[in-house]
Amino acid sequence: MSTPASAGLLARMMALHPSEIDLSLERTYRLLDALGRPQDRLPPVIHIAGTNGKGSTLAMIRAGLEAAGQRVHCYTSPHLVRFHERIVLAGHEISEPALCAFLERVLTVNDGRPVTFFEATTCAAFAAFADTPADALLLEVGMGGRMDTTNVVEAPRLSVITPVALDHQAFLGNTLAEIAGEKAGILKRGVPCVLGRQEDEALEAIEARATRLDVPLIARGQHWHAWEERGRLVFQDERGLLDLPLPVLPGPHQIDNAGTALAALRALGRDEAACEGAVTGAHWPARMQRLTRGPLSDAAPGAEIWLDGGHNPHAAQAIATTLAGLPPRPTCLIFALLRDRDPAAFLAPLAPHVAELRAVPIPDEPKANAPDVLAEAARALGIEAQAAPDVAAAFRDITARNPRARILICGSLYQAGGVLRENG
Repeated sequence: MSTPASAGLLARMMALHPSEIDLSLERTYRLLDALGRPQDRLPPVIHIAGTNGKGSTLAMIRAGLEAAGQRVHCYTSPHLVRFHERIVLAGHEISEPALCAFLERVLTVNDGRPVTFFEATTCAAFAAFADTPADALLLEVGMGGRMDTTNVVEAPRLSVITPVALDHQAFLGNTLAEIAGEKAGILKRGVPCVLGRQEDEALEAIEARATRLDVPLIARGQHWHAWEERGRLVFQDERGLLDLPLPVLPGPHQIDNAGTALAALRALGRDEAACEGAVTGAHWPARMQRLTRGPLSDAAPGAEIWLDGGHNPHAAQAIATTLAGLPPRPTCLIFALLRDRDPAAFLAPLAPHVAELRAVPIPDEPKANAPDVLAEAARALGIEAQAAPDVAAAFRDITARNPRARILICGSLYQAGGVLRENG
């Protein structure tokens, strides 16, 4: 397969990256001004921040809006298999010719000046969204909120903040309150905000900013509730009660994500049919995704294979809760993690559910933790662990010893994308 032209353009953008990341909107505004301020010509924006659950919540809101017959733009990051996934135009991934055209436009107006990859590609996405008719834009924050490149939309239709946890402390702060304050930076005066489940410290920080900006909050536990009852999802808010199927996205944590999505859809005036479409029609790969086809499953038909890209302790806890609810079966991890993550903190919630672990590198990722380091961290938690050269070798080793193992490949979205690419 030939390399797409967009790959070369993206490489040129990557080469412009400043030597250090400084969270600032100056470069973004400069580029957007040169592009004709596309952020002023967007369809109604639903701006989504948070630490975990952003992608799943966005996927459910999208499914609900599309069930209501709306054309939806989406902006997410990072991608799993190819960059085009990040930019969805009116329900379809951006085409290769369109992506090249918008990337070239940004490169031209930037004229070789330093700019981060995310800033440049986000500006290209805004230009694409502005030039393509749609009824809504679901805009996912990259990191933080206050100084995130996406935070240039002056008057979104709705803000959403999913659960906030400790993450990216080097950029966002060392306490939950500091990080929540950064996430709450997406709040705009008078624009309603739907809040997912929050720790008290995070909730207080978000409420303080909302009070200053006269932002109506629609908070879980105060204005809406969601729970599982008799194999159904029950959602209740001031408009009444909904009795819906469970989310198709697996895991108990998706009940809360679904509740956040449903609260957003209700705030947008959508009906019960749209809400049912949200929980039954969402698709979000590499989040406790069961792999039932492809070379991996063909090589070990008796094994149960799962894939998850969660990479922080909060995500690991959600994975552990999901594993606890599955039928008993020996569970083995194929584990990779970036160096800026704490392997012990990630593995601690999973340790009671894991029989053994194979630590692997992340191909073409210089920031990945060494497998020996990950294996040692696992052994310190009482997990039988060893290093393996790659996912395929780890998979062969596990299935040779236990053909009916439950195998969870986890710890990195970069690794998850590679697995999806190789597994077809």
